Amino acid sequence: SGAGKHWSDNEVRALINIWSDERIQQMLEGATRNKEIFEEIARRLMKRGIDRDWKQCRTKYKNLKYEYRALQKENEHLGNPRRKMRFYDEVDCILRRQPLVPSSWGCESSSLLSGTKNLSDEIK
Repeated sequence: SGAGKHWSDNEVRALINIWSDERIQQMLEGATRNKEIFEEIARRLMKRGIDRDWKQCRTKYKNLKYEYRALQKENEHLGNPRRKMRFYDEVDCILRRQPLVPSSWGCESSSLLSGTKNLSDEIK
């Protein structure tokens, strides 16, 4: 199998897209034995032509979450981000339970988000 095979951006995007599915998130939330969930994710990836087994999916998921949380901690201490991970915004949306918008790969603009984005414009 392709264990240790590098994930392409498209593969990671597909994984994140499946992970952002409300049903998958609910299943992952309370699960400690989550093999079935990752088998489902692997099946969905396969439908998109991406051949990854459930262990690879789980490992990638865990790594994305770990890297995100590590960056969150780092940014809390340092204030503004020193470094950024790929797909930070997407993972941030999922873990903060914001709907993903695949076209722009940002969070759906809620009134809160749109209020913060244009703050600098209003100050001018």
